[in-house]
Amino acid sequence: MHPSRLIPATLILFSIALPSPAADWPQFLGPGRNGVTPDRLADTWPAGGPAILWSRHVGQGFSGPVVVGDRLILFHRMENEAVVDCLDAATGAAKWAAKYPTDYRDDFGFDEGPRATPAVADGRVYTFGAEGLLACWKLEDGAKQWAVDTRAKFHADKGFFGVACSPLVEGELVVLNVGGRDGAGVVAFDRADGKVRWKATNDEAGYASPVAATLNGRRLILSFNREGLVGLDPADGKEQFRFRWRSRSHASVNAATPLVVGDEVFLSASYGTGAVLLRFDGGKPREVWSGDDILSNHYATSVYRDGFLYGFDGRQEQTPRLRCVEWATGKVRWTQEDFGAGTILVAGDRLVILTEKGELVTAPATPDAFKPLARGPILKSTCRAYPALAGGLLYERDQDTMVCVDLRRR
Repeated sequence: MHPSRLIPATLILFSIALPSPAADWPQFLGPGRNGVTPDRLADTWPAGGPAILWSRHVGQGFSGPVVVGDRLILFHRMENEAVVDCLDAATGAAKWAAKYPTDYRDDFGFDEGPRATPAVADGRVYTFGAEGLLACWKLEDGAKQWAVDTRAKFHADKGFFGVACSPLVEGELVVLNVGGRDGAGVVAFDRADGKVRWKATNDEAGYASPVAATLNGRRLILSFNREGLVGLDPADGKEQFRFRWRSRSHASVNAATPLVVGDEVFLSASYGTGAVLLRFDGGKPREVWSGDDILSNHYATSVYRDGFLYGFDGRQEQTPRLRCVEWATGKVRWTQEDFGAGTILVAGDRLVILTEKGELVTAPATPDAFKPLARGPILKSTCRAYPALAGGLLYERDQDTMVCVDLRRR
């Protein structure tokens, strides 16, 4: 959408008597960075769909919302400014706004807003804009603490669709897949002042975001770059292992975030690459199973529950299918053909699926069959951002609207 067509961020309230969320969703893919929350949701919805508690016009962007306490952070673009909005999570009312000028232009004419979801830790908000600006803001009032122009500093390429890595906060670090030159493929910044703590690899950035995990008793940063998976020591960035996993196509990207369960890591990509399960014995990866006919994620990260994977198989523009796959073997347990693209989360024992067309679906997370419990539209235009689910309230946005949807069990 062109900036001139944006609607001012005027608030529309449908309810103001809502308690504060009981849980946090402070970063991309939630508290565990794996798309999972213990929230228990309602079994069914009213005939007209779940209750929309409030709605708000927003600017451009695929950046997902995050929720900490009674505050919701939304990172989006209004005209030629990147805007960090802090809203009351219960009502959508504005608390503060911070902004900076952005000149990002998409080479393919797509959305020109931020792609990366913010991270919140210890009273600070970390954002990473499509143009490559990493910035830190005070959660209390939006005061800027520091900023780093990563493209200028590390000479990183623009990539196909701008910068999309969601910041990872690990200890005293903020870690990003920067894709810079001269050993700045992955960069760790001091989260207090933005100074570079270490740099690692010469890999180009993909569109996946890094995760931190403990494998065989050792803490690692797992960075799924354009060439594949790299394990780095959080203390100094030294490379511990490397596993190549990418398509031969120049137009390929690795976009789904690595999924860690115990000492095993699931990777998935499209463009003829496919999925692979890695087991870490002695600190090095060993392939358990792989294939391009199992669960090839284009951009949405799969989720895990009780020994099974749930996710989208196939390219976004080719009507992907929804699938359940056995974690240990890669065996497909069920397939829902022509489901379309979207995002998927696990809440308690439920799958929470939002299609790109704005339809919300809940279903039991079971390998027996796909049996939706409830479904209905909550948004009208393309949904690419990952939602936040906190205290039974789902926060999501499409191209111009954000909604708060009540999914709480009564």
